[in-house]
Amino acid sequence: MKSKLRALAASTILVALTATGASAAGKTFALIQYNQQVSFFTDITRGAQEAAKAAGDELLVFDANNSAQAQDSAFDTYIQQKVDGIIIVSVDQNGVMPAVRSASEAGIPVVAVDGVLPEGPQKTQISVDSYTAGKMIGEFYVDYVKKNMGGKATLGSVGALNSDLQNLRQKGFDEVVNAAGVATSVGVVDGRNIQDQALAAAENLLTGNPDLQTLYATGEPALVGAVAAAESQGRTDKIKLFGWDLSAQAIAAIDQGFLVGVVQQDPFLEGKKAVEALVTLAGGGTVEKEIKVPVTIVTKENVDAFRAQFK
Repeated sequence: MKSKLRALAASTILVALTATGASAAGKTFALIQYNQQVSFFTDITRGAQEAAKAAGDELLVFDANNSAQAQDSAFDTYIQQKVDGIIIVSVDQNGVMPAVRSASEAGIPVVAVDGVLPEGPQKTQISVDSYTAGKMIGEFYVDYVKKNMGGKATLGSVGALNSDLQNLRQKGFDEVVNAAGVATSVGVVDGRNIQDQALAAAENLLTGNPDLQTLYATGEPALVGAVAAAESQGRTDKIKLFGWDLSAQAIAAIDQGFLVGVVQQDPFLEGKKAVEALVTLAGGGTVEKEIKVPVTIVTKENVDAFRAQFK
């Protein structure tokens, strides 16, 4: 179906509400996305679209383009349209809760994906255990430094301080690394989960620390920015990167040898499970309050299994 432009009540910006996988006889669900520019989020959308198509249901996809206000407005629109369920990939986990409650009061079930919402009426939370996975990549980092860098390295991080889940990734990583005593940290810079800002933050971090040996990035924009900064400054032979979320740029960096390990989530599966949960709820069933999706640490040894996803 063609995209429809609608004026949202709380915003002066026209936004696109895109319907895909439609079936007149099925239910109508809505996916309110964080953005549709980062492959992690577009993979969530693809998984949701596939599940909706398989169920014979209609999926409306809204791109908030990093705007919490736009997400609130999209909730208002979909509540007015009386959709059968809403999936939210939230920009602001706390700020979105009034909209979640409004949908619930209107009898519309809400499923949260990725960003972990506070306790509320949402039917389920589909996500990775970011804190535990942060510890996992921290253990990987410690092992690498001990085996390949003489047991000590300088460390910088590119995070997204506006993201609760990325802060958890940083916390888990830091706890393990600090306890091991293998790194001297130069601090965390804030990429805000936006590509241009993450690139600028990574460049500033490298410029301010010309002898930096290792860098940890807590999300796809941060990692892509770190890869680009290392390449632009000619540092690929002097620094080792660790981070989250594969991309074409990350795979190329693994091949070049300066990106060592990446926590890879399964966003396609997250989107698929979100729609499947709404289908179950629409049929009168129940779902678990939390659905955790496992992660894999991708290295040069197993990266070939992921290449096809990023061509």
